Amino acid sequence: MFEVKRDFELANVHEGLVIGLFDKPEKFAGNLAKLDAGFDGQLTELVKSGDISAKLKSISKVHSFGKIGSKRVWFVGLGKEKDITFEKLKEAFGKLFKNVTASKLEETAIYLDSFISEELDGLDAAHALSEAFALSTYQFEGYKQKSNEPEKRLEHLNVYSEMFAEEDVQVSLSVGYAFGKAANSARTLVNTPGNMLTATDMANYAKELGAKYDFEIEILEKAEIEKLGMGAFLAVNQGSSEPPKMIVLKYQGKDEWKDVIGLVGKGITFDTGGYSIKTKAGIVGMKTDMGGAAAVLGAMEIIGETRPEQNVVAVIPSTDNMISGGAFKPDDVITSMSGKTIEVLNTDAEGRLVLADAVTYAKHHGAEYLVDVATLTGGVITALGLHTTGAMTNHESLYEQVLEASMEAGEQMWLLPLFETEKERVRNSKVADLNNSPGSEGHALVAGAFIGEFAEGTPWVHLDIAGTAVTSKAYDLGPAGATGVMTRTLALFVERFEPIEK
Repeated sequence: MFEVKRDFELANVHEGLVIGLFDKPEKFAGNLAKLDAGFDGQLTELVKSGDISAKLKSISKVHSFGKIGSKRVWFVGLGKEKDITFEKLKEAFGKLFKNVTASKLEETAIYLDSFISEELDGLDAAHALSEAFALSTYQFEGYKQKSNEPEKRLEHLNVYSEMFAEEDVQVSLSVGYAFGKAANSARTLVNTPGNMLTATDMANYAKELGAKYDFEIEILEKAEIEKLGMGAFLAVNQGSSEPPKMIVLKYQGKDEWKDVIGLVGKGITFDTGGYSIKTKAGIVGMKTDMGGAAAVLGAMEIIGETRPEQNVVAVIPSTDNMISGGAFKPDDVITSMSGKTIEVLNTDAEGRLVLADAVTYAKHHGAEYLVDVATLTGGVITALGLHTTGAMTNHESLYEQVLEASMEAGEQMWLLPLFETEKERVRNSKVADLNNSPGSEGHALVAGAFIGEFAEGTPWVHLDIAGTAVTSKAYDLGPAGATGVMTRTLALFVERFEPIEK
């Protein structure tokens, strides 16, 4: 996929050559001056005339007409050097690779040193390049009949750097690609229809992931779930003909099983809403209700590739939420694994029920810090829109670490409040310890507060990705559909994690 080379020569033969162009008043310098000379100074004229632009994310293509070894040259506008950031560079690379892919090239060269600034060195640029390549060229293959004609794909990138050691650049490229590829794995899981991704299918996927990366694997079957008293999880599964699975993957990166990070992902493979049934419009797209589980599995893929010195337990409660004569109903009272009883007021508030038992089970496996991820509420979309993940926490220092990871990943989030008023609303039931849906007002807040009742005193962050798990429009780093959101944030959080005082 990536071949790192040191000697950048204009005579080198490639289908394409990619050059980064910062907005500078001076003329081309160094190897770019040689490139301009190879074009008899015409590149300078094209810049002056605006046919080649240094404006951020501007993509300009010039045919070489045999003046250099590469058939065509792409110039990637990077804007002012002082303003470039890692995320802006990724987006610029993403837009580039969409252009290169549309040209049906199978190979191209990139002069990495032309993307280096005082803010970002060549290793940052290499990571941004490979992550953006994976993300921006992703396509969900779907189930249409395939043409017999072989499709040309961009499969080989020659990366030239004279300023950084080849092995260092290669490592950065490998890590960046691992991040992008894992986010794509999460995208594919979310894009897969519910009839082709049941709880059993998800468990089998997790088994394959665990076997590949030598994780400890535990898949609880229905009888074991019943024995452990996971009544909240089982209630959601009652209406289904598909058996539930409690999926556990454990990665031990330290000598002792301590400072354990618990990643908990909602794995509802399809959500009808149960007897609190969704509308005919609202039910479409509910195959994506396992976006939290996909993010956790994607993060575990990155962890398997990068092997951080951390301890992680991933817990995924997986089932669908269906309607039948045996389905759970509003007014039912159920008992969670923790012993807390729950009055069911809304069967479409099922995600918090399965997460309640999953959070308890993560603590059972020694999790000392918890992060749950879920496509949980429409309320978070009303509050924050479609580009911002909603967060809640009982521990500000833990949240700060998750926030820093999200900023590095380019996945924005905003902290929502966890006040006693929302806790009291969740605790307001005449027949049980808790109720699962005290009303539509502040829906995202009470959903998070409900999960917090099971985190109890364990440092915990809740991430509601209902608005960010999918997008209706293509963007620089991907197509319309699943985004794989929080995959990279969780992995970066684990990698950078520093134990904190509880």
